[in-house]
Amino acid sequence: MGYLINNSSFRSEVLELAPVTRPVTGTVKVPGSKSITNRALLIAALAEGESTLTGALFSDDTQYMAAALNQLGIRVVSDPAAESFVVSGQGGVIPAGEASLFLGNSGTSVRFLAAAVALGHGHYVLDGVPRMRERPIAPMIGALRDLGVDVRSTMVDGYPPLEFHANGIAGESVSLAGDKSSQYFTGLLIAAPYARNGMTIRVEGELVSAPYIDITADVMAAFGVVAEIEEDYSEFRVEAGQHYSGRVYEIEPDASNASYFFAAAAITGGSVRVEGLGIESLQGDLDFVSVLEVMGADVDIRDTETIVRGPEGGKLRGGDFDMTEVSDTAQTLAAIAPFADSPVTIRGIAHNRLKETDRVHDVVTELRKLGQRVDEFDDGMTIYPGPIIPAEIETYDDHRMAMSFGVTGLRAPGVRILDPGCTAKTFPDYWDRLLALTGTDRLI
Repeated sequence: MGYLINNSSFRSEVLELAPVTRPVTGTVKVPGSKSITNRALLIAALAEGESTLTGALFSDDTQYMAAALNQLGIRVVSDPAAESFVVSGQGGVIPAGEASLFLGNSGTSVRFLAAAVALGHGHYVLDGVPRMRERPIAPMIGALRDLGVDVRSTMVDGYPPLEFHANGIAGESVSLAGDKSSQYFTGLLIAAPYARNGMTIRVEGELVSAPYIDITADVMAAFGVVAEIEEDYSEFRVEAGQHYSGRVYEIEPDASNASYFFAAAAITGGSVRVEGLGIESLQGDLDFVSVLEVMGADVDIRDTETIVRGPEGGKLRGGDFDMTEVSDTAQTLAAIAPFADSPVTIRGIAHNRLKETDRVHDVVTELRKLGQRVDEFDDGMTIYPGPIIPAEIETYDDHRMAMSFGVTGLRAPGVRILDPGCTAKTFPDYWDRLLALTGTDRLI
């Protein structure tokens, strides 16, 4: 039975793509970066004056952030058709003295806003879906308390919901562990200019996903605030007295979401071009193409675009890959590993267990359904490629599970994606764009 994709509103319970009969070739437009959009929304809200964000992502996560800012008294006007937000910045002031913010399963929204609402003066609650209440936020709670913020968990200690009786942030120095999420550090950095005494943030241990700190610093700099980042990511400093200024800011395409299209080229021997992602990209996840290069693809990163050409027949090589710096693309690699000629080991992603789902164990579970032999270990897995058998893939309400295994289905028959609509979290019309690239508008 065939279904026609209905733009971004496709919500079928099960999706099965027909495997392609030719190499996937073409140019794809990827929506704006979720990471940059949510950073820019909050920074623009704290800026003095109006900002216009262009090329912005409109998805569940960014809509949660925009809605929360409106509840906090900071006007955000959304224009999905123009891919833009207009934000009326309040100069570091949180106008609302009380707000209860529902943030779904948006980790960036909860972690960034935890620091931002602490700048306010009043009573605030941050909550989300049941899975959000299982995602730890203890390092952020501890850091905020060390900075003099009155915050507590209202149900299970160290997890949302969070309740604030806020009276601004004094600032000065704080330390927190770096092995869980770089988003805690981003939240503190974004709020730091409006801490009364500036802020020095020290990292205990190694920082995961360090390139995201560079994104944060770059967006802050674009709005006029300098964050000093130590070369080894051991310490960050923001001097007191700095302020963000409103501006027009263009958001580049999402490199994590581009990974699925690059992977499609790799496993089919095709060629895919993504515009807007080039040498000057802010996003470390563009380095995923280096993994594909090791596996046999040809990669061409230009000024304003990146092209990946897969090896003939999609015959990929295996390898051992440390994905610490590009962990959001680890599922993409796992989903194409069955097409490699030797084992694929993915390391450095222990923190992925704490995301929308356990992105280590659950990926292993679904690969085994497909007939793959997989060894699971604390911070990753080794996949031993073998024949793929048809299976229904559980997505665990995780957009990246759906998008990654959708790529597997471009080459292997019988890969059925459950709850494909969960891609709305960061890429509402993903299936439309994937099918357009493959040259078909039909599903099995």
